[in-house]
Amino acid sequence: MTQNGKVYNYLIKKIEEDKCLHFSLIDPDLVFQTLSMIKKYARYSTEAGTDAILVGGSTIADQFAVDKVVNAIKEETDKPVIIFPGNINAFSKSADAVFFMSLLNSRNLYWIIESHIIGAPQLKLWGMEAISMAYIIISPGGTAGYVGDVKLIPRNKAKIAQAYALAAQYLGFKLVYFEAGSGVDQMVPLEMVKATSNFIDIPLIIGGGINTEEDAVKFSKTGASAIVQGTYIEKSVIRDKGEGLKKIIKAIKTVAKNR
Repeated sequence: MTQNGKVYNYLIKKIEEDKCLHFSLIDPDLVFQTLSMIKKYARYSTEAGTDAILVGGSTIADQFAVDKVVNAIKEETDKPVIIFPGNINAFSKSADAVFFMSLLNSRNLYWIIESHIIGAPQLKLWGMEAISMAYIIISPGGTAGYVGDVKLIPRNKAKIAQAYALAAQYLGFKLVYFEAGSGVDQMVPLEMVKATSNFIDIPLIIGGGINTEEDAVKFSKTGASAIVQGTYIEKSVIRDKGEGLKKIIKAIKTVAKNR
């Protein structure tokens, strides 16, 4: 019988304690950023109180680069480093776990199951903890929506999002992730988050376009189990040495405990 892994157990325990977690997403792209920058992202995010560091992106990535990035990050943090794979070449055996994601609303079987068939045996050989996650992209979708050939969930159709999330739960996924797209100017609608978080019994993670404390607090208040920030990390934490992020994380946890 399959046992839950160390990282998954850590996440669930933290959600039970804090109600809402914070994940820092770092792109393993070494074309437009340096390892020195990436190490600072990890260091300042950790000092600010992030609960885990995700490594992944929708475009540029190869296993060599991902390995270098993961090892560099692990020098700067004691938090779990989790692969958030954009494709089968985006793994690293140095990571603590991988979000084994199925893009449920893709039109392309590759992103739903075919890439997983290719990647699963390698994860087995490495003995890596794989945490099943239903990945569902909401309009506008950004780069992830384009690359993943997604049939975007309309922003005014919360019931469709609810049904996807519940189906994911019944299929056995351990987590659900609603993504509006990296760097987009429209976040996942709050009413969709509230409706879905009250409808399912597994953690609901929210990402895409969350760039202010006010935005993050809204999601924490409406029932998100975790909030992901990537673009904000890249643009802000080196400049202010993580002080802004520290305020965001403190705020979302304070609000979550009172909901």
